[in-house]
Amino acid sequence: MEHSHSAGGVVINPTGRVLCVSQCGTSWSLSKSHIHAAIWEIAEESGLTHLMFIRSLATYQRYRIGPDGDDPSELKTLHMFLFRTDEIYLHPTDPDNPEARWVEVDKVAELLTHQKDRDFFLGIIDGLR
Repeated sequence: MEHSHSAGGVVINPTGRVLCVSQCGTSWSLSKSHIHAAIWEIAEESGLTHLMFIRSLATYQRYRIGPDGDDPSELKTLHMFLFRTDEIYLHPTDPDNPEARWVEVDKVAELLTHQKDRDFFLGIIDGLR
């Protein structure tokens, strides 16, 4: 089994909405990639380039999302950070992640595909309000 590390962000816009991205048009998650590329990946998956780092959030593990659910061939350790942006317009450039949307804080967990992503988000939601 491959074990990878990723970093990503919970990005909040001026209206208080949270960035969520679609992966291959089949699942929804918070924007993430390898640790050295978190800000670059957020830009690629959403088009957002003006990010203000707020703080580190948490680290958790889950399997990669496959077409039929968990893909146990890759265990991911996700290092998540909180960012704010003054940007509203989203324009993803990553063909594997073709859609991004701003989601009301109270609706994010129900959109996220993976249970561990939902659990993470529900664990930090009070700190976002």
